[in-house]
Amino acid sequence: MLRCIHCGTEFPVYPLRSNCEKCGGTLEFKADMPEAGKLNFSREQGFWRYRQLLPPVKHMVSLGEGGTPLHKAERLAKAVGLKDLYLKDETRNPTSSYRDRAAAFLTSNAIDQGFEALVCATNGNMGASLAAYGAKAGLICHVLVPKVVDVGKLMQMIAYDAVIEESGDIVDHSIRKAADLAKETGWYQATAELNPLVVETQKTISFEINEQFTVPDWVIVSMGSGGTIYSLWKGFKELKQLGLTCSLPRMIGVQTEGCAPIVNELTGQSSSKFCNPSTRALAILVGEPLQSELAIKAIQESNGLALTVSDADILTAELQVAKLEGVFAEPASAATVAALQKLKADRISSDSSVVCLITGSGLKATDVLQAMTKKQKTAGLGLAVSTKEKILKILSEKDTYGYDLWKQLGKIMTRAAVYQHLNELADRGLVVGYEENGKKFFRITERGRKVLAAFDDIQLLL
Repeated sequence: MLRCIHCGTEFPVYPLRSNCEKCGGTLEFKADMPEAGKLNFSREQGFWRYRQLLPPVKHMVSLGEGGTPLHKAERLAKAVGLKDLYLKDETRNPTSSYRDRAAAFLTSNAIDQGFEALVCATNGNMGASLAAYGAKAGLICHVLVPKVVDVGKLMQMIAYDAVIEESGDIVDHSIRKAADLAKETGWYQATAELNPLVVETQKTISFEINEQFTVPDWVIVSMGSGGTIYSLWKGFKELKQLGLTCSLPRMIGVQTEGCAPIVNELTGQSSSKFCNPSTRALAILVGEPLQSELAIKAIQESNGLALTVSDADILTAELQVAKLEGVFAEPASAATVAALQKLKADRISSDSSVVCLITGSGLKATDVLQAMTKKQKTAGLGLAVSTKEKILKILSEKDTYGYDLWKQLGKIMTRAAVYQHLNELADRGLVVGYEENGKKFFRITERGRKVLAAFDDIQLLL
């Protein structure tokens, strides 16, 4: 069943929903735990090993997700003054992020329910994962992304043939659009914040940590919408309920100084919503987190902590983890190490055991494109840039008009959006327009060809 964590009202699992119809609280999946003596994890390695503790599923779509390593970070531990420090390395999943666990299960569940298409709003990782698993299963994957998306994640979605649509400045806007689309079209709702089964998939990370090491004293997790930290907390609680451990960790939630709504709500610093949240860690750039109630529950129940780190701290930690441990973490993941260094001075004792969750690969969030212009403010490349590159490629072959461009681009945006891109390219001298037979045609300029060639060179570097 689905149960409201606020008022306790229960609902059937299907149709899936994320909020209580009575009080608006967050819903979570609840099921009877198997008896400890009857618990029998399969011999296979990876995510599906824990099928007994997951919601029932008939089909099983898999690319080999889960079973990721828990690295003992000895050099990093020495640098920060800790005895036991571990990195749970989710970059080793098939598409290089922890969201593959959710994508494998949701795709399987969608097939069980007879869906042929998925819809997902995402900052990047979830969209890349669902695109891959949707391709594996033969499902159409519709992905809504905000204007700024890490280039590696966007390139994955394109490679896996997802239908991509830009929607809003930040992922909050994209999520609202995804909710409306699922209702209108009947597509399977695979947005992490809108599908309660995602929490169930991510709790398997805790199961693996316990089997690979034990339950640590502290677990540090970056927070965007808030569901991930709760997933791990729920996993550890279930382990204790099953008698597989006697202890529970304290959970530490991390956000950036430029986007910290959950931390602010917990600490009482501010009750206002972020109007213009900003951070280099695009994976956790969420202004109004829909699962903040879950995150706060995990931190408070575990007697944990919540704090912010700066983008400068994140960059330093990202380079340090790569240099000392050979793990290239995306900025959102490196925030956990930045938080550890900030807390080590007075909150975490040197003899404590700590696990930092590394959710995704730094190869997905490369800064190479940042060097293209001094005006670039983020580490990622927006979908707008990708669209403009496609327009330049089409025009490099022959002149054409707006309606034809719209069709060649796959009709994934409005015609008005295509003309907006054309006007912006014209303002920069990359294309020029002219009238012919009553239509306005566009032609790429020599400057435009040079910019297009630069795109090609950079993609070789990536």
